[in-house]
Amino acid sequence: MSIYVKYLLAGLLFLVLIAIRAFEYNLFYDPFLNFFKYDYLTANIPAYDNVKLFFNHLFRYGLNMAVSLTIIYVAFENRQVIRFASLLYAIAFVILIIGYFYLIEHDLQRDYLLTFYVRRFLIQPIFVIILLPAFYYQRKIQGKES
Repeated sequence: MSIYVKYLLAGLLFLVLIAIRAFEYNLFYDPFLNFFKYDYLTANIPAYDNVKLFFNHLFRYGLNMAVSLTIIYVAFENRQVIRFASLLYAIAFVILIIGYFYLIEHDLQRDYLLTFYVRRFLIQPIFVIILLPAFYYQRKIQGKES
């Protein structure tokens, strides 16, 4: 794949990630969007449906993961990298979702900032920002710079 096609595809995929964020109110059930945006210090915790919230976070995480893995594949064209990144995404989801639901059930009023950041890792494509430079560095130190 030529470098120009790679840049074009990566750019389009980043636009898809931006679109997911731009349409979050329309696409996903998340009563905590406004809570963390405006009044988390003074307002009561919003009512939420655990099952619906879980599946919407799973859906959003899955969309972000699929686009992010495609970006990583476009950048490196290496299936082993994709397998490793997929495993990292899966493990991270399990750990983060368990932590997130524990925090919203038990510690949200006292420790809203930790809950906010755990939620942020679930709903935003932060891992691609971490993994792209990590895989690039790994490739560079292995002497496979191209």
